Amino acid sequence: MKIHEYQARELLSRAGIPVPPARMVDSAERAEQAFRENGAALQVVKAQVFAGGRGKAGFVKLVSSAAEARTAAQHMLGNRMISIQTGPEGIPVRKLLVAAAVDIAKEYYVSITLDRNRGTPVVIASAEGGVEIEEVAKKNPAALIKEPLHPLLALPPFAGRKVASRLGFRGKQAGIVARLLVNLAQFYMANDCSLAEINPLVATKSGEILAIDAKVQFDDNALFRHPDIAALKDDTETDPLEV
Repeated sequence: MKIHEYQARELLSRAGIPVPPARMVDSAERAEQAFRENGAALQVVKAQVFAGGRGKAGFVKLVSSAAEARTAAQHMLGNRMISIQTGPEGIPVRKLLVAAAVDIAKEYYVSITLDRNRGTPVVIASAEGGVEIEEVAKKNPAALIKEPLHPLLALPPFAGRKVASRLGFRGKQAGIVARLLVNLAQFYMANDCSLAEINPLVATKSGEILAIDAKVQFDDNALFRHPDIAALKDDTETDPLEV
């Protein structure tokens, strides 16, 4: 089961992962209001759809005023998003995320997914974040860091520190990233996830570590154990035949 980015950000925040505040809206008027309530000079409006390639499709926009937020929202809600993952027919956009923009110094990729060859969940990380991980794997496979999870301990702190160090973090930042990875692994295991992805994880120019985009998917067969997560399902984003 897939959930939207705004839902994933909320769940990860509860799991102890630093996520900047954001507001979900479903109209241009509410996007304008959200910009004012967020209070930041520069913000981002992002379409909430179950497909990648939003930025290249023009469905992620930086805005610097409430009027610009309204215009961006009108465009996204009034047009179908067409990207490499949607096909030429595109998909409708019903919800948007409005969030304060972040002053990014460097982007990283972090995820946990099932490695079917090893038969265990594995952390996949790269210092080349902000782009599709398939492109990184194809062009520079050596840039991918992999660390298997323990079936009972998830990701022990020493393993989190090892991944953080290999990503190039040092000092206080290494400790923050190691804790983030440990928390992400515990979240993955506790909620029967099939994917928990942060792309990008960013280091800001002021030294903060933030998850500014997230994708989370859950094992359908385990949803009976998680009624709170099952309640997040959005069938409007699912093929009617599959529903």
